Amino acid sequence: MKALAFLPWYDWLAMAWFFGLWIGYGWFSRTTAKVSLLQTTNRYRRYWMEQATARDPRVLDGIITQSLSTSPSFFASTTIIIIGGLLALLGTTDKAADFVREIPFAVRTSMLVFDLKVLLLIGIFVFAFFRFTWSMRQYTFAALVIGSMPDPQDFAAGKFDRAHFADRAGKMLGMAAETFNDGVRAYYMSFAATAWFFSSLVFAIATAAVVLILYSREYRSTVLHVLRE
Repeated sequence: MKALAFLPWYDWLAMAWFFGLWIGYGWFSRTTAKVSLLQTTNRYRRYWMEQATARDPRVLDGIITQSLSTSPSFFASTTIIIIGGLLALLGTTDKAADFVREIPFAVRTSMLVFDLKVLLLIGIFVFAFFRFTWSMRQYTFAALVIGSMPDPQDFAAGKFDRAHFADRAGKMLGMAAETFNDGVRAYYMSFAATAWFFSSLVFAIATAAVVLILYSREYRSTVLHVLRE
């Protein structure tokens, strides 16, 4: 609570700007945007699962699913290391604060405010860790759905609905990809939060810059253009 009392109003404003843009962009990408990289790749996931219903055995699909799950697994492990490093940094706040003060243009702050900035980074990476681990579990569920698909002969005979199984598996893979995307977005936002060690103005500018970079990659990238051709 002492750190909150020592925090100037412009730092509060910068924090509100940070969380407002982060949450607002996440809401925008989920609800209002019609054409995004994730939504476009979700169509390919649906095509993939439609092909999987006609494939026997589905070893290739299992290998691809396992390969996709390695990315959130790697990021989850890396996030644990980062959180451990940040927690260790809290134990040497005085030395770290002295180092930051030596950086040109860095604003001098009290130890309590410095701790608050480190705690913000820890919170961001804890959120990322939960999203990455949940993405790993969702890929496991998707593998179960793929493994439970009936034989292609049963689909051809009309015993099961091919579109229903393809839709369900495709949606599960899309959910796992979206959750992984949330974790990667948190990594991007952590760079903006790091700018807070310099000043609240740099913090606010970095937040806007990161959101613009995210938008350009998810909605205006060359990769998206190629996928939509």
